[in-house]
Amino acid sequence: MRAYAKIYLDYRAKQDGLHNVKIRVTFGTRRKHYGTDFDLTSAEFDKIFYRKKKTTTQLTKDQQNIKTTLEALQNKATDIINKLDPFTYPDFEKHFLSSNDMFGSVLSAFNDSIDELNTDGRTATAINYRASITSLESYKKNLKFTDITVNFLKKYERWMLDNGKTVTTVGMYLRALRAVYNKQDIDSKMYPFSRNNEKNKYQIPTGSNKKKALTLDEISKIFNYEAESDQEAKARDYWMFLYLCNGMNVKDFCSLKWNNIKDDTLQFEREKTKRTNKKPKTIVVSLKTVTWDIINKWGVKSLVPDSYIFPHYDNKMTPERRHEIAQQLVKNINKYMKRIALKVGINKDVTTYYARHSFATILKRSGTDIAMISDLLGHSNVSVTENYLDGFEDDQIKRQTDVLVSFDKLAQ
Repeated sequence: MRAYAKIYLDYRAKQDGLHNVKIRVTFGTRRKHYGTDFDLTSAEFDKIFYRKKKTTTQLTKDQQNIKTTLEALQNKATDIINKLDPFTYPDFEKHFLSSNDMFGSVLSAFNDSIDELNTDGRTATAINYRASITSLESYKKNLKFTDITVNFLKKYERWMLDNGKTVTTVGMYLRALRAVYNKQDIDSKMYPFSRNNEKNKYQIPTGSNKKKALTLDEISKIFNYEAESDQEAKARDYWMFLYLCNGMNVKDFCSLKWNNIKDDTLQFEREKTKRTNKKPKTIVVSLKTVTWDIINKWGVKSLVPDSYIFPHYDNKMTPERRHEIAQQLVKNINKYMKRIALKVGINKDVTTYYARHSFATILKRSGTDIAMISDLLGHSNVSVTENYLDGFEDDQIKRQTDVLVSFDKLAQ
């Protein structure tokens, strides 16, 4: 004797005249009904599920979505039934009514992921997830996974852009939603996000990658700048350290300890990937005289190998506090670097991001193999590195394209 699931319309009408669509599970002579979020008239239910094949009446987009969603829910019930031996209603309900399904709360699932991220010390990602769900809930309250359709995602994107948000922000929020969605036990037929440029699916937008690299001449101006205050000196030195240390970010800079120094190299693992990769990649930095000078000038001398090189973190700090300190340090560096840039005649909004992009781009311009640059940056693959690489400098373009007008040489 096997149980089976079927889509069922409750014959009892509500006050508004609609009937709730349910999933009916039959086992022997016993039946149990599980409600859904869909209420339909009898005529609409018959049109969606008992429409004759030869009829010319087509389903609307909403009706087709209802059909697909409920059939996926029925398939989920059937899959659970097939895995239960023996079948019992309590065991069935344990799996079927779990929070990670298409009718589960998106807010609840986000909160679970945020708690997990905070436990792992991934504070920045947790903050992004919180901003994402706050935005999504502002667009639609009590959001459920069944609401996440291609049409919903398109409308949300348009709503965000109409309210002055950037494409980059939209992409960040929806990548967080996709990550949370991927953790749910939802029928693959319902999956709304595009994989490998699938048609009729939603493609998360990506912002234009504005290049942020300086030329070697511009970096020389920064390096040789005579600071007018301790704040300027520290910002200049810290920025140069980030640039020379493989385009290091500020969080990794603050996390450096004396035991990361091995002879004349600095060896560390990126905080960003330390908890996400099964085997974290060790980044090796060749320490130059300039970087040693910065360490000696601003570092805190210690005989304890596990102590921090620079005076920003301590071992008692929470991940949240470390995140706050790193963010404030980024703001301070950026504030004074923008002033320095103006004073030396650099017409660019120089920030800590420029240090990383400049490191990669200048190595590329010198002829360094991209695979090596990728390794020095700690990227997972070369394609990620290519997004960091700026175009060639104007004088290089001029020299290389002079061949296009070298007619005089042909006349000789």
